[in-house]
Amino acid sequence: MNIPKMNHDCDVAIVGGGPAGSTAAYSLAKAGWKVTLFEKAQHPRFHIGESLLPMNLPLFERVGVMDQVAKIGVYKPGAEFYDPDPTRPPHRFYFRDSLDKAYPDAYQIRRDQLDNLLLRNCQAAGAQVLEQARVQSVEISEQGSSLSVQQGGELSQWRARYLIDASGRDTLLANHFQIKRKNARHASAAIFGHFKGVPRNPGENSGLISVCWFEHGWIWFIPLPDDVMSIGAVCNPDYLKTRKTSPAEFLMHTLRHVPKHVQERVAQAQLIGEARATGNYSYQCSRMCFPGAILIGDAYAFVDPVFSSGVLLGMRSAFNGADYVDALLRGDRSATQKRRHFEKQTRRSIVQFSWMISRFNSPGIRHLFMNPGNPFRVQEAVTSLLAGDIDRPNGVYPRLLFFRALYYFFSALKWREALREWRVRRARARVEFRGGTSEVDTA
Repeated sequence: MNIPKMNHDCDVAIVGGGPAGSTAAYSLAKAGWKVTLFEKAQHPRFHIGESLLPMNLPLFERVGVMDQVAKIGVYKPGAEFYDPDPTRPPHRFYFRDSLDKAYPDAYQIRRDQLDNLLLRNCQAAGAQVLEQARVQSVEISEQGSSLSVQQGGELSQWRARYLIDASGRDTLLANHFQIKRKNARHASAAIFGHFKGVPRNPGENSGLISVCWFEHGWIWFIPLPDDVMSIGAVCNPDYLKTRKTSPAEFLMHTLRHVPKHVQERVAQAQLIGEARATGNYSYQCSRMCFPGAILIGDAYAFVDPVFSSGVLLGMRSAFNGADYVDALLRGDRSATQKRRHFEKQTRRSIVQFSWMISRFNSPGIRHLFMNPGNPFRVQEAVTSLLAGDIDRPNGVYPRLLFFRALYYFFSALKWREALREWRVRRARARVEFRGGTSEVDTA
């Protein structure tokens, strides 16, 4: 290994150039701090997570990229859910029917384009961006952080007054402090790719994301620009472990053994590029803040992609985390209050999504999604959840509690199926607790 040749200093070091890292860099650079962002890859680069939510849009406005996002995106008015029974039509949730009608739509984008846009945007705001710069080691304290960074065959040392970990699923600090915990209630894995030749819904529904339940989990269909369709299967790990072929062959095998309406939709599908597989989909860290450092976005927690919450949660935590760091570095007395707000809102958002996600394959949730009613405006609240509107005091939260009560009621009516599904979740949780793994290789 090369001996470090250069020493550098900055106010804030940010590890990771995804939406969370770029948003934090933009916010702190705009506040006047000397910010350096380290990104291990060269943008644009592939990333999954292409479906956005209406509550992303005010965040894009805040960083000044809304017009560019609209230009590279496919208009998304809502989502549709398909029952495993092919004779049943899908049920569609339109964002315009949420409790707050002010955010009636969203977009679906290629993440390589979105992430590159956000990274260049923070660069234009004054942040220093170093790509193909991998952080090899880090030490943090209240007095500042020290980072060893490998870039272009050269190892350099950096000192920063504060460190923000936005390293995504690499979970730099979580691994360093061994605080990452798999979500035992929702062990899943995914296999996915981009396709041509997949029909879309006609007319105004062409941009709907489709979610289709099947025996081993659920399938997503995400319409992307240039007539590309992102298709993925989120499955229980036991099913993914049966894979003996390449990811591409296994994905096509899976799509041939799903309900008839899904098979018909992919009959002429042609894979473009490679298929990928990934495991241990859901996790959360036991801490978010350290003396001298915070974790934001997927570096702190990741939940299943069924509700397309990743970019939203990452950017929201980045703004709140950056507000806290800015106050702390300025010596503002509000720093403690901002830290508490950052932690509380991040955890609460994850809890709201995780409760639904951990039960998504249960008969109770399927019944409520396929047979929705609107007592106490509960369907509007569920639509608000699908839109990402779960943190404002606008009446969504108490109605979601009522939805939970309905879930338990219908689960009791279908108690045999519910008990069977609960036992499966408990069995997987025990495996996770005992140190079992759900990892799926990406080869």
